[in-house]
Amino acid sequence: MDAAAPLDIDPLLDDPKTRIVVCCGSGGVGKTTTAAALGLRAAERGRKVVVLTIDPARRLAQSMGIDSLDNTPRRVKGVDGDGELHAMMLDMKRTFDEIVEAHADPERARAILSNPFYQSLSAGFAGTQEYMAMEKLGQLRARDAWDLIIVDTPPSRSALDFLDAPKRLGSFLDGKFIRLLMAPAKMGGRAGMKFLNVGMSMMTGTLGKLLGGQLLRDVQTFVAAMDTMFGGFRTRADATYRLLQAPGTAFLVVAAPERDALREAAYFVERLAADSMPLAGLVLNRVHGSGAARLSAERALAAAEHLEEGPGEGPGEGSGEGPGESPGEHPPGENPSGENLVDGRIVDQGPGKAEDRGTGGSSPEAPSALSPTGPEDEDGGPEDQDGVSVDRLTAGLLRLHAERMQVLAREQRTRDRFTALHPEVPVAEVAALPGDVHDLAGLRAIGERLAAQEEQAGAL
Repeated sequence: MDAAAPLDIDPLLDDPKTRIVVCCGSGGVGKTTTAAALGLRAAERGRKVVVLTIDPARRLAQSMGIDSLDNTPRRVKGVDGDGELHAMMLDMKRTFDEIVEAHADPERARAILSNPFYQSLSAGFAGTQEYMAMEKLGQLRARDAWDLIIVDTPPSRSALDFLDAPKRLGSFLDGKFIRLLMAPAKMGGRAGMKFLNVGMSMMTGTLGKLLGGQLLRDVQTFVAAMDTMFGGFRTRADATYRLLQAPGTAFLVVAAPERDALREAAYFVERLAADSMPLAGLVLNRVHGSGAARLSAERALAAAEHLEEGPGEGPGEGSGEGPGESPGEHPPGENPSGENLVDGRIVDQGPGKAEDRGTGGSSPEAPSALSPTGPEDEDGGPEDQDGVSVDRLTAGLLRLHAERMQVLAREQRTRDRFTALHPEVPVAEVAALPGDVHDLAGLRAIGERLAAQEEQAGAL
């Protein structure tokens, strides 16, 4: 199967027309690290960048050498080159407060901010975080203080939540639900309360438990104070959606080479296409590799089994088969795979030389690459200085290699399925690292790997 086209990161970051990069995907796939690495690379190539993260674990602040992040962009020190890098972490409630303060007079703003219904809404309403992330994006873009904004989208069970949240919350604040809650006050007196209890008891039961007996009064006060602002939420939601569809925006779908993550990524790719949003490509994080990929899992396991059998227990002994031959196996010297095996062992060969396969195998006395001469253990196998059988140690390493090759094969099958569904999507692969990224050097290394896709593709 043809490999997907490599994702060209540097031209995307260098293009002055690229003003917004949105890193999206399911939770736990490395969106925050990817966004930070892209931001650092763009800054070191001369751009003035701000990274907006919604990650509550504060890994971004730690990796950038900042004590803490808040709703105000803070400049990152230690950036090489002529650009600038700023970072911030979304404060959902503070962003909502800023909207109120910006669109209401001081007296009305105070009434809204102190309202219990508003405080509950701004802190915990479903979709508020995603909506406020897009609101903050709109604020940053309107200020025009940065020429590139990189957004680390909220971690959520569905990668589509942040696309739907602006319209969902805008519809809630500007829709019939709030107006219906206000209806009892407009009807007045006990008739209104009777209407509320009979027609809306199920709808308001949860809110009543949350906010207590002042629910109706709080909602009335909230709606009265926010009445002139409802239309603004819808307007800004629509403006944010258009901003996401604009040519200056690029979406990067981030995933891990796992079935569920790539299934979510494929769904996201289809949704972006349906909504006419510009997709730049897929970033595949934590991809495993091996420096000995030519040795297959099957051959490694076969060699490990042979080593574990010990001397004098060659294949076929005690099985009733002919000497050195078991059912379905080829005798020594007739290896159909063409791999460098003699008498079932892996042999060390010099470059460009092949062992003589017509000898029928090596003598038991002849030392091999995996059986160096030395003290023997109680089973007759050589031991190292710690008394551990070299054959057993080698067999264990071979089994570890086989497990790694099986992981590689599974990841390759998963990537192939995604590529078959979406051959038009460019892909950048980032090798799995031995530990977490915790500083600028680590982010810089990831950026370099992201940008080296064409070279890696040419080497394959």
